[in-house]
Order: sequence, then structure tokens, then C-alpha cells
Amino acid sequence: MAMTMSDSGASRLRRQLESGGFEARLYVKQLSQQSDGDRDLQEHRQRIQALAEETAQNLKRNVYQNYRQFIETAREISYLESEMYQLSHLLTEQKSSLESIPLTLLPAAAAAGTAAASGGEEGVGGAGARDHLRGQAGFFPSPGGASRDGSGPGEEGKQRTLTTLLEKVEGCRHLLETPGQYLVYNGDLVEYDADHMAQLQRVHGFLMNDCLLVATWLPQRRGMYRYNALYSLDGLAVVNVKDNPPMKDMFKLLMFPESRIFQAENAKIKREWLEVLEETKRALSEKRRREQEEAAAPRGPPQVTSKATNPFEDDEEEEPAVPEVEEEKVDLSMEWIQELPEDLDVCIAQRDFEGAVDLLDKLNHYLEDKPSPPPVKELRAKVDERVRQLTEVLVFELSPDRSLRGGPKATRRAVSQLIRLGQCTKACELFLRNRAVAVHTAIRQLRIEGATLLYIQKLCHVFFTSLLETAKEFEIDFAGTDSGCYSAFVVWARSAMGMFVDAFSKQVFDSKESLSTAAECVKVAKEHCQQLGDIGLDLTFIIHALLVKDIQGALHSYKEIIIEATKHRNSEEMWRKMNLMTPEALGKLKEEMKSCGVSNFEQYTGDDCWVNLSYTVVAFTKQTMGFLEEALKLYFPELHMVLLESLVEIILVAVQHVDYSLRCEQDPEKKAFIRQNASFLYETVLPVVEKRFEEGVGKPAKQLQDLRNASRLIRVNPESTTSVV
Repeated sequence: MAMTMSDSGASRLRRQLESGGFEARLYVKQLSQQSDGDRDLQEHRQRIQALAEETAQNLKRNVYQNYRQFIETAREISYLESEMYQLSHLLTEQKSSLESIPLTLLPAAAAAGTAAASGGEEGVGGAGARDHLRGQAGFFPSPGGASRDGSGPGEEGKQRTLTTLLEKVEGCRHLLETPGQYLVYNGDLVEYDADHMAQLQRVHGFLMNDCLLVATWLPQRRGMYRYNALYSLDGLAVVNVKDNPPMKDMFKLLMFPESRIFQAENAKIKREWLEVLEETKRALSEKRRREQEEAAAPRGPPQVTSKATNPFEDDEEEEPAVPEVEEEKVDLSMEWIQELPEDLDVCIAQRDFEGAVDLLDKLNHYLEDKPSPPPVKELRAKVDERVRQLTEVLVFELSPDRSLRGGPKATRRAVSQLIRLGQCTKACELFLRNRAVAVHTAIRQLRIEGATLLYIQKLCHVFFTSLLETAKEFEIDFAGTDSGCYSAFVVWARSAMGMFVDAFSKQVFDSKESLSTAAECVKVAKEHCQQLGDIGLDLTFIIHALLVKDIQGALHSYKEIIIEATKHRNSEEMWRKMNLMTPEALGKLKEEMKSCGVSNFEQYTGDDCWVNLSYTVVAFTKQTMGFLEEALKLYFPELHMVLLESLVEIILVAVQHVDYSLRCEQDPEKKAFIRQNASFLYETVLPVVEKRFEEGVGKPAKQLQDLRNASRLIRVNPESTTSVV
């Protein structure tokens, strides 16, 4: 009974949600008014979620049931579309064949048809049928037998055929202006994406005797195409693509800097495309070779005009004819030289950079110490164009747009080939630019941790490891090259160090960290920087020069903090002994003073937990020695005067306060206590500061010695009103 009520409630809820006038806002409002509390709302929410899951399951089940029917329907539509396209193509070819027949040949064709009908020469009719079928397949006969000036009927017929077909292609009128150009083969193809093998578009290929035209199919206008691309056969390579069902009957065209994959209608048409492309390329290469040989052929010596035919020639001015020196020939008929431009195109398209540079080295070695007649210059021009293309590809390989994974070793291949091409300076520039972007990206991807020291440790590890790897790879790639590259690397290293210091300072100094934290961070950076000395790269002076301003600012800020704190304690000074209350507190103070370098602190302690020194003097001692220890961690020669002047300013605040109190105090007992604190400052604290400074810096500080000597005025004449400044 409960199950029946639950089912009826779910059905009623489903009908309510499926109704056309359903409004969610109104429904929720009514539900909130009718519910007794939170429990009713939770139960209703569970019912709606269960209904949503049930609906999703039903929808998924229906999709699975109809999925096969969807696939079969789509396949049938595709088959029907392909058949309609083939039928349209056949009709277009029939129309083109009829239009290509010259009107002057119609009587001869009629006579030939009559002769064939009366039992005449059967071979003529058979040849005509074969020619007709060949035109149907897309072939067009070559202009063999036509006169050189193009006045023969074969040449006119081919030109008319080319004109008729290209009139169906929008945007290619300029092709008709090339003399001697004719159509060799044409047909429909389907283009696929070279990376993902996804179908892109339908195209139609027009193969001329010197180029290949690709036009896209216009679905709105049957039999019409739009110009897409034009490729010269000199820079075109054809590669057969192995069948891998369902991808079959495909071939690839390689032309720098791109490659395109096309699919033929069947295996026969694919084979025809491959054969005709190779034959046409071979014929064009042979034609170019003959032209080179004709251009390089020696010409006969110029005829000397006889004296009889030149009556105006003076006997006295007659000079003996200088025989013309015959130019040395260079044999360019070898197969590898003839195919060199195409082989370079294939190597570039297949990213075989080493093979391309090897071919260039082989050619340069062959043409070394040989003259440069026109054929050699023409070959050089073609090869130089391929060298330019290869250089552009290698430059792109080193560009920051490429993936930066793999570290500096990933650039070795492109860099080495650029160096072999004589582009050492460009290779150095691109390599360093690539590594700069890689280092910048690595720094930017670092996650800023809560603890500054932890972040700085990660930053130093990432940066200096990248710098070390870059230096090692640079030494491998550019070994034996011009020393100017090493100067460029030093300049780059300085620039990279500037990028590191920017990130370092932003996290350490701009965030106003304590001096102790800043000192630890600088110490970590120095230690990593010193590791570069193992490979002969010392950048310590650079990091010092870049950090000096920030460290000066930090020392100045912390000095001001100590001075303000000391002045505040001086203003509240009562000149009383310290009572630490517990032996533990006294022991802790002794350890602190011992760590500060005050070894004779025992003589200033009294009975129980008393210390015969003022709280102000003790706090000043700890704070000053702490400042000195942290500052020595940051020390380098450029900071010598900054640190020394800061110490003198801090010490003067305490000395002047003691001097002033000693002169102004009238109570003999307090005056004696002040003299005891002054003695601690002058005879214990100042010598410790001076000694520790000399140990950390390596040389004594004259200013500290002068300050200690000047303090003797107070001890010699305590009643004097002269202040120590």
C-alpha cells in the first residue's frame, strides 16, 4: 500500500514538472509554505533527485537503443551524397569533352564514323573510342607533335581544354597568361587533416605541365570550383600513404612549409595520380636540364670581318684577334644533382634536417674550386632558396612558440644544423632567447608558498639548475665556434640574473621581511650562485651589484627600527637594576649574552636573580649584536660603509643617552649605577662589536676605534658638560 502511494506521488510529481505552465519559483514558494519543516523539504528534494536520476537513465537507454539507427542513417546519407557527387562529376566531364572537340573536326569525325559503319578501317574507330575513354578518366594527351609556336591543332586543343576547365575555377585567370602551359590530368579528391586525419573538404586537382592547381568544391554551384592553392612542381614532393583502413587510397603532397593529404576515389585513380605526378615532374626536370645544357653549350668563335669587306679599317690600327678562352664545363648531369632540389624539399617536409644539411655539404664539396657558369648559378639559386626555407624551419624550431619541454637538450638538433649552415650567430641568439623564455616560464609557474624562505629555496633551485644546464649545453653546442658567442652568453646570463633578482626582491624585500629572514634568503642565493663556479662561470659579482640597493634599503630600515626602539626605552629609563625573578630567566639571559660574544657577563650579576645593569643597556646590547650578526650575512664589499655607518649611528644613540644621564643625574647612588652601565658599554660591548666586525669583514674599522677612544672623555672627566657626538 505504501509502495502504491509512493508510485502515485512520483507520477503526480512528474506530471507537475512536465506541465507546460510549470514555474520553478512559484513551485518552490508553494512547497515552502506547505511544508512543516526542514524534514519535509529534505524528503521532497530526495524525491526530485530520484526522479532526475530516473529520467537520465531513461534518456540514456533511449539514446543507446537508437544509436545504431543513427549511425546507419548517417552512413546511407553519406553514400547517397557520394553517388550524387560522382554522377555530377561524370556529367561535367562529358560536357567538357564535348566542348573540347573543335568544330573543324566534326566533318572528319562524321566521315570517320561513316567509314566505320560501312566496314572500313576498324582501327581508327577503336583508337577514337580509346581516346574518348581516356578523356573520361581525366587524362589529356601531351602536346607532342605540335609546333614550337603553338600553332598546331594539338597545342590549340590543349589550350582550349585548359581554358574551358579553368573557366570553371574562380580566381585563377592569371594562369592562362603562362605560355606553353597545358593540362595533363585532373580529378576529384577529398582532403584530410594531416595531424588528426579528419576529413576537411572536397577539392579538385588540376595538374599542368609545370604546376598543380588545387580548387575547392562549391556545393551551391554544381560543377564550379574556387581557387585554393597553386604549387610549382619544382618544389613539390609526392609520398604514397600506406593504407590503414578505413583510411585508404591516400597520398601526401609535401611542399615547404606545409603538407597536405588527399584521398582518391579508389586505388586505381590513386595509382594514376601518383604515376602522372611523377612522370610530369620527370618531364619538367628533363626539360629544365636540356635548357641548362643548351645554355652552357660553347658558342663558335666570332667571325673576323675581312679587310676586303671593311674598307674603312686602318692598317695601322689593326690588332691581332685574341682567341676566346673556352669556359670550363661543370658536369651537372648526375642523378643526385638533378634531384637535389626535390630531395631537399622532401627532407625539409619530413623534418630530416641532418639529411638536408648533408646534401648541402655534399654539393658544396662537389662545386668547390669549380667555375660558376650559368647552369651552376641557376642550381645555386634553387639550392639557396631551399637553404632559406630550411633556415626558417630551424628558426621556428627554436622559437619560444614551440614547446619548452625537454630542457636545453631539446634545442641541440636545430642549433647544430644552423651552425653547420654557417648561421652560428643566429643559432646563438635563438638558443639564448629560447632559454630565457624557458627560465621566465619556470619562475612564473612557481607557487608562492606561505614561508618566504621555502619559496626562495625553490626559486634558487629552479633558476640556478636551469642556468647550469643551459651553460653546459651551450658549451657542448658552441664548442669550437667564434668566441663572440661566449660573450653573448655572459650578457644573457646577466640578463637572466636580473630576472631572478626581480622575483627574489619582490618576495624578500618588497614584502618587508625581517632582516634575519632576508639574510637567510641572500645566503641561500649566494650558495647556489657559487655552484656555477664549478663550470667556470662566476656570477657572484652580478648578484651583488643587483642586490646592493635592496640590501642597503633593508639595513637602513632595520637601523631606524633599532634607533626608534632605543630612543623609546631611553625615554622611560629609570636607571634601576634588573630583577629576573627566576633562576631560569637569569640562566637564559646569560646564554643570550654569551651568544652575543659577552663572555664576562657573570661579573655583572648579583645575588639571587638580580643583574647590576639597566634593562635599557641589556636590551640595546642584544639588539645591536643581533643586527651585526644578520648584517654580516648580507655583507659584501659594496656594503662596507653602509654597515659601518649604521653601526656607528646605533651606538651613538646609546652613548649619548648615557653621557646625558651621567651629566644630569644628581643622586650619587644612581650616578654610580650609570657609571657601571657606561663601563659595560665602553669596556665590554664596544670591543665585542669591534672584534666581531673585524672577524666578519676581514679588516678593522677605524670609525669604531675612534668612537671607543672618544668615550674615554667620559671616563676621565665624568663631570664635564661636553657630549660625545
